[in-house]
Amino acid sequence: MVWQRNDDDVRCFVVAASTPDFTTNDVARNLSPHASVTSELVLDEVRLPAAAVLPGVVGMRGPLSCLNEARYGIVWGAMGAARSCFQAALEYAKTREQFGKPIGSFQITQQKLANMLVELGKGQLLALHLGRMKDAGTLRPEQVSVGKLNNVREALAIAREARTILGANGITLEYPVLRHMNNLESVLTYEGTSEIHTLVIGEALTGLRAFE
Repeated sequence: MVWQRNDDDVRCFVVAASTPDFTTNDVARNLSPHASVTSELVLDEVRLPAAAVLPGVVGMRGPLSCLNEARYGIVWGAMGAARSCFQAALEYAKTREQFGKPIGSFQITQQKLANMLVELGKGQLLALHLGRMKDAGTLRPEQVSVGKLNNVREALAIAREARTILGANGITLEYPVLRHMNNLESVLTYEGTSEIHTLVIGEALTGLRAFE
């Protein structure tokens, strides 16, 4: 799916992998994310038939609607990663012993777990609220930006806090925490950086556009 600005508007082209003069170069040595292959797309004088144009999609509404759906998915996905990190840290805190007792019995560890749970719950409730608005057809793009900005930010904070509870074990693949943390670093900037979502929310609040 290639979005291109033409002389008069923006259109989407479906480019098959077998198209002549179209090649991909895999991006190697990336630490995040690991769920899919990241590639550079190279189109060198590629010619496409008229049938390659995605019908019924004209202008920026097309790519922005795709972005909005992806951002909504992130609102939930980030909380899934956060929950996994929290659960790993909680179980570890109850079973890892230091000074003859579980580290979960220490006040600072309990404070970390309590703070993580509060932010996890708030993020899940926000995602649920946005989902209900989406079902009702009232969800606006700037509200999705609120969810993406908050939930990714808090998921990263939960992952980092969980890693401190696990100590050195937190950097191994025996536990899911660092894997989620690495992937969340990519989530922080794809489908719109935190800065972009901040400006989307700011424009909704003030009516003043700060993008340019």
